[in-house]
Amino acid sequence: MSQDDNHHRIPSGIRRVHLIAACGTAMGALAAMLQELGLSVTGSDRNVYPPMSTFLQDRGIHVQEGFTAEHLAYRPDLVVVGNAVSRDNPEVVAVAQMGLNYCSMPEALNHFAAAGKETLLVAGTHGKTTTSSLLAWLLYAAKTDPTYMIGGILNNFNGNYRMGRGAYFVVEGDEYDTAYFDKGPKFLHYRPKAAVLTSVEFDHADIFDDLAHVKSAFGRFLERLAPESVLLAYDDDANIEALLPRATCRVERYGRSEKAAWRLGRVQLNPPETRFEVWRNGRLFGEFATRMIGEHNLMNTLAALGVAHHIGIEARVLADGLAGFRGIKRRQEVRGVRRGIVVIDDFAHHPSAVRETVRAVKAFYGQRRLVAVFEPRTNTSMRDVFQDTYSTCFDPADLVCIRHPPLLSKIPSGERFSSEKLVEDLRERGKDAFFFPDTAAIIDHLTASSREGDVILIMSNGGFDNIHVRLLEALA
Repeated sequence: MSQDDNHHRIPSGIRRVHLIAACGTAMGALAAMLQELGLSVTGSDRNVYPPMSTFLQDRGIHVQEGFTAEHLAYRPDLVVVGNAVSRDNPEVVAVAQMGLNYCSMPEALNHFAAAGKETLLVAGTHGKTTTSSLLAWLLYAAKTDPTYMIGGILNNFNGNYRMGRGAYFVVEGDEYDTAYFDKGPKFLHYRPKAAVLTSVEFDHADIFDDLAHVKSAFGRFLERLAPESVLLAYDDDANIEALLPRATCRVERYGRSEKAAWRLGRVQLNPPETRFEVWRNGRLFGEFATRMIGEHNLMNTLAALGVAHHIGIEARVLADGLAGFRGIKRRQEVRGVRRGIVVIDDFAHHPSAVRETVRAVKAFYGQRRLVAVFEPRTNTSMRDVFQDTYSTCFDPADLVCIRHPPLLSKIPSGERFSSEKLVEDLRERGKDAFFFPDTAAIIDHLTASSREGDVILIMSNGGFDNIHVRLLEALA
């Protein structure tokens, strides 16, 4: 199959849909959304296990183990191909042989979930999930009944998708490639009424060659924005600055600059809240309070407030909505407290995200000892591209624990990240840093060395061998 194949279209009258690799976070949410729209949905995946297996099972969606042409014997009207699926997948081969209609996940999402709605999209290397989650919640709290699909679990809804009857569709615009037959970024499939650009940095080293390659993808996104749309762009990012001339729509900047249309004013830390002012075009827009930690989250909030106001929601309504936002799982999520020791889970993995998260948590918890635990496991963090950069990201931490990358064999031997070298570099900077070969060793060390008042910040984009639960049990 190729991108130009005649079957790479979504015809009208679709009733039965099959998803190849249905157990990913986004694909599972799409399956549930399609079913809520009244379609008959099936799926398949190589790893069918909780929580996604039970999530789909509870909704009456049958997902079969493994990939085989037999799963398509009933000839579904449409097959959605996940981006982790390769062209030699048995079901992909069968789709071609049977002449079935097929498409990618974002194409299906755009066709079914966003149909007849105005799309509000959040793009950027960092902050996409938080900003889009907050935007979705603000719209819901303002009683606009939004539809959304996001890469994180919103605590307010205990889910990452929602089918609403309102006019707006909120989506996290991912720069990662779409499918094996479409190597363009996912965000190119949407035509947003309003968009946010939070940041542009090198990431996803498995699909992007360098920063210039990343910038070219975001540049294409800016060029495709409709002239009547609006883009809210962060005002303290040199890469965004270089790309903005390619945008043909109205641009509003947000940040700390006096020139920014949306400016962060006075900030007051008042645990468990942060109170802050927002100024718009030189006038006080409103005073707000949030339980999210760190200036980077205030910037995410600023962007979400800007988009929500752009579609007509008043500052007073937004303030009430923000006060009720309960955050996102795995984003500075307090997993528990034992013996006065706080254990926090965070998704941070890119150096910039690690740096901002460590700094934010340290500032929020003041004089308490901060223990930073990091597992490099993304395709980028397991490469040596940021080997030196990571050593500068843990300065506010009092103790640093670095795990051996668990999937290092996936990376060519000459390109591998070294956790041992990172620890050496951290020690040269005067940090109390330790290397651990596995998760059990970290738990043993923290159980023996932690004391009342400690804050343990655990950062990984994966499950980290259930370290949070195991550590809390050991501390108890």
